[in-house]
Amino acid sequence: MKALLLKEYKKLEVTDVPEPEMGENDVLVAVQACGICGSDIHGYDGSSGRRIPPLIMGHEAAGIIRDVGRNVRHLAPGMRVTFDSMVSCGQCHFCRRGHANLCDHRRVLGVSCDEYRQHGAFAEYVVVPQHIVYPIPDSLRFDHAALVEAVSVAIHATNRTPISLGDTAVVVGSGMIGLLVVQAARLAGCSRVIAVDLDDEKLHLAKELGATDLFNPKSVDVANEVRQMTEGRGADVAFEVVGASATLQTAIASVRKGGAVTLVGNLAPQVELPLQSVVTREITLYGTCGCNGEYPQCIDFLSRGIIRVDPLITARATLEDGPQWFDRLYRGERGAMKVILQPNA
Repeated sequence: MKALLLKEYKKLEVTDVPEPEMGENDVLVAVQACGICGSDIHGYDGSSGRRIPPLIMGHEAAGIIRDVGRNVRHLAPGMRVTFDSMVSCGQCHFCRRGHANLCDHRRVLGVSCDEYRQHGAFAEYVVVPQHIVYPIPDSLRFDHAALVEAVSVAIHATNRTPISLGDTAVVVGSGMIGLLVVQAARLAGCSRVIAVDLDDEKLHLAKELGATDLFNPKSVDVANEVRQMTEGRGADVAFEVVGASATLQTAIASVRKGGAVTLVGNLAPQVELPLQSVVTREITLYGTCGCNGEYPQCIDFLSRGIIRVDPLITARATLEDGPQWFDRLYRGERGAMKVILQPNA
């Protein structure tokens, strides 16, 4: 089969590789769409340490089932499906208590590190275990279904956050996930959602997708502006969707006493925390990782247009165009956000 192989850092090549072997509990999927994630770009140059070549990357995908293992009962060839990016074991302490995203033995599609290598979906076919596969309706396009994984990250983050109807939320970072969090926060009941970013074009898109207010830190003191519009209190909740010291400090400074800050971004391994502000104002910090059972909910939201992803898609391309698009995204092409590769186009 054809696959987009990371042969060495910054070198991708479309090549022939053996078709993946399918176990008795597995499903073989013909990949129709797979999104290039920001984590793939960080893996492309080796900066993340979690894409050690040689590797087939790609974890935001959807396709058509080609074959199933002998123990698979609820899935069949020809079904349109998407699948979680995290492969959980189902047997560890956390899986058995309903926290599959915290699985002791989890693997992520398209990731290789010191512990494991799990080839991903930038290929004509991918094998995944049946328990992470979800059917999708005929009305949901494959390129949209490929983004269920990204949507689930946003929905899981809002599910982790103590939001009450009518709350004010600040979303720091208006990249792909930040724009999905803007929509998820509105859906969760926030009447005011304030988007924060250094890029005015991204802020305009946030407005189109439901943000009520827009702040660029280059021109305003975000925390001060938020306090002014909330009678001096600050926002009820904030989402940090970058993963850097400056953005974390903005999120914490923007919430009221007793407020909550949910940490979604994961750019830097360590950040500076304004400890006294968190302690003396009793701020609650929530970590959030991937998703945990939200796929059916997200499929429904996308199918009914409650969450919109089409404005986030920059281009749809063939597998052969993959190396070019990786290079363009790595160079930070202005206006480029989500590129969907179509291995079986």
